[in-house]
Amino acid sequence: MKKYIPNIITLGNLFCGCIAIVYAVQDYPTIAALWVAIGIFFDFFDGFFARLLNVKSDIGLQLDSLADMVTSGVVPGIVMYQLLKGSVINIEAQWTTLLPYAGFLITLSSGYRLANFNIDTRQTSGFIGLPTPANTLLILSIPLILYYQPNEWLNTVLYNKWFLLSITLLSTYMLNANLPLFALKFKDYSFKNNVLKYIFLALSIVLIIICKFIAIPLIILLYIGLSLIPQR
Repeated sequence: MKKYIPNIITLGNLFCGCIAIVYAVQDYPTIAALWVAIGIFFDFFDGFFARLLNVKSDIGLQLDSLADMVTSGVVPGIVMYQLLKGSVINIEAQWTTLLPYAGFLITLSSGYRLANFNIDTRQTSGFIGLPTPANTLLILSIPLILYYQPNEWLNTVLYNKWFLLSITLLSTYMLNANLPLFALKFKDYSFKNNVLKYIFLALSIVLIIICKFIAIPLIILLYIGLSLIPQR
């Protein structure tokens, strides 16, 4: 029975992603973000329990990527589509009807990244390129900031079509960039062997307390920055 536990947790991620899609399509990005957050929680713990119970399997690896494709691939693409659509709603130009579809570049690049992850032997203990859950949190932080931390200057920037398009292209690149990033996997919990991870978690908590939802993109930048520090 225990061999099915990680896969059941993974299916929980997939289920949350399906619900998030429903709300994202209906243009309720903050509710979609909540379901994505729950899905990412499941995504973290399916691997944890697979290692804990020593029941890692090939089907679990494939199922995990399929679930991530929905929760951390399709959902951010829809949310960016909605954001881009809202940014050009008052612009009467033919090209503006096509611009929102650029948001699905995130979905395409997420699919490529997840497929590549399954066959890339370099990504067993870390990541090459930004993980799809981290990228999804970055994209979903935009509507969360707009709704819960409104600021006239910030809203103007976040609703700007060129800013949103730039984030889309940056996201597409970072997902598949040849950039080594550490993974939050603990072989043991000693401070000596996990200094970077503990520093990252501590600073992330401080940023969340101080900056709330604005902390999310800052944490992603922190994650990338700490990953660039040479490791012994």
